Amino acid sequence: MKLIAALLLVVCSCAPALAQNRSEDEYTRYELLAPDTASFKILYDVTAVTPGARFFFNPIRKGSEASDESVIDLMTGAPLKFEEITGQQARDAGLARADLDTHYIKVTLARPVPDGGGEARIRILKTYKDAKSYYREGDAVVFNRPLGIKRNAVVLPAAYELLSCNIPVQAIEEPDGRIAVSFMNAYPGEAPLIVKARPLAGRPPAPAAADAGGNAARGTGAPAAAPAPERPMNEIRVTERAIQDREIVYFLKEPETHAFSLYHDYTESREGVKQYVNVVRAGSTVSEPSAKILDTGEALTFEILKGDELARRKIDTGGEDVGPDTAAVVIPFAPVKKGQSVRLRISETYTDPARYALVNGQLMWHRGFGRPRNDVVLPPGWYLTTTSIPAVIAQDPDGRTRLVFWNPRPDNIDVFLKARRR
Repeated sequence: MKLIAALLLVVCSCAPALAQNRSEDEYTRYELLAPDTASFKILYDVTAVTPGARFFFNPIRKGSEASDESVIDLMTGAPLKFEEITGQQARDAGLARADLDTHYIKVTLARPVPDGGGEARIRILKTYKDAKSYYREGDAVVFNRPLGIKRNAVVLPAAYELLSCNIPVQAIEEPDGRIAVSFMNAYPGEAPLIVKARPLAGRPPAPAAADAGGNAARGTGAPAAAPAPERPMNEIRVTERAIQDREIVYFLKEPETHAFSLYHDYTESREGVKQYVNVVRAGSTVSEPSAKILDTGEALTFEILKGDELARRKIDTGGEDVGPDTAAVVIPFAPVKKGQSVRLRISETYTDPARYALVNGQLMWHRGFGRPRNDVVLPPGWYLTTTSIPAVIAQDPDGRTRLVFWNPRPDNIDVFLKARRR
């Protein structure tokens, strides 16, 4: 009986992990093919986060015909085993709420999702044919597709110009001359995206290659007395915001302490990089640092170094100004190999009286956010009264108020919060 009870306990403890298909950090890129094909390539980056999960299930949208599928593990770059299955087969494999009328791509993960906030990052590549989503309208083409993913990009066919888009987007010229639109979906549900484009009269010239030395030619027609611009316009580089996957969550302690804990998730994919350096803002002190690799759950070591020691060891601080008394948390890890990446979580506690305090009986917080996603969780027993920047507001399971700031801008947003005790 004890053996049977033990087996039942194991089955019950595994069932929730297998029955769930939780995911985060999703990004989708649609590359529109020739209009007469009604087809588009899809690159879908997704992170499985159900602890212990061995599979991930990606539904094939109804009305779309899927082909050319492949899946890779983003940590190692290695291909992953997958198969297309029915809704019933998905239920049999552990996806309890699978739609019986939907087909799924069942991906076997390279390793079970680690416990304690671990992740399994994968990239699914496929081609869809869907005449209801991608079609001609006179001399134009239309991509009309509601998108529930938070981060998205759509690339027009070669030699097409953008006519219109019904939601705010970045427009970016690809290296091959195609035009892409990119956006973050701030809607609580699907973004009702409609993109229209038309062929150019002639194929546009290929974009000029950037000067290898970074010394693009400056204009010489301005009067000698004219002030020089901060940066010549032909040296400005526009990067896609939606593809960036840095995120940070702040947990505010009681305001009298001026302290808050945080964790910061960051993906490193540059070949040869072997450490992360977090320079502490002036006016803040850091304590209780820790770090781990989310892909494997491996704990990492760390050091807190001052500016003189950083200089002596010739540690790259990413261009940040570092004085002798500046502190930085340095976290080493195995050098990133070509075609691979590592997802890190850095946890710290900061004390910052200038930016977080109790003022006239109110909690006040003031901080610039440069990352795409930034969450702030108020202390227990406090309710929000003011936020200078629009945020999605929710209640955590423990009753604390959470503010979610999506920043689609390439610069900082200036966030000022106030709250009162209940």
